[in-house]
Amino acid sequence: MIRLSLIHGPNLNLLGIREADIYGTDSFDDINRKIKQRGQECGLEVRIFQSNHEGEIVDAIQDARQWADGIIINPGALTHYSYSIRDALAAVRLPVIEVHVSNVHAREEFRRHSVVSPIVVGQIVGMGTYGYLLALDAMRHIVEQSHM
Repeated sequence: MIRLSLIHGPNLNLLGIREADIYGTDSFDDINRKIKQRGQECGLEVRIFQSNHEGEIVDAIQDARQWADGIIINPGALTHYSYSIRDALAAVRLPVIEVHVSNVHAREEFRRHSVVSPIVVGQIVGMGTYGYLLALDAMRHIVEQSHM
């Protein structure tokens, strides 16, 4: 079974509450339920973690090194300046997919730069919360290909 760590960064626990025109109306719990369901359907073990604290996210990334085959992460606003998250992702040497609910490239200028993107295998942006489900399918493919 493929094991994935799915990490939500700051304020993502407010999905369904915050700026529905940008982030949609699915609640955080509904999104996580859909992620777990898709994971089970695809034969994936998905452990979901969310924190509003950078250091806790770094700890979760480092912990994933011990058990996960890949990481899916939405670093939230930390995407734009957290070198500690970027360095942790690079250090664990797992495939990483970066997900953003909104199309960050069509928003404010500061959101268009990711310090994480240079070290990930791919990005999924602007697909709403469906982007998480796409990331599960993509990561399954990436991990399966690496084991061939």
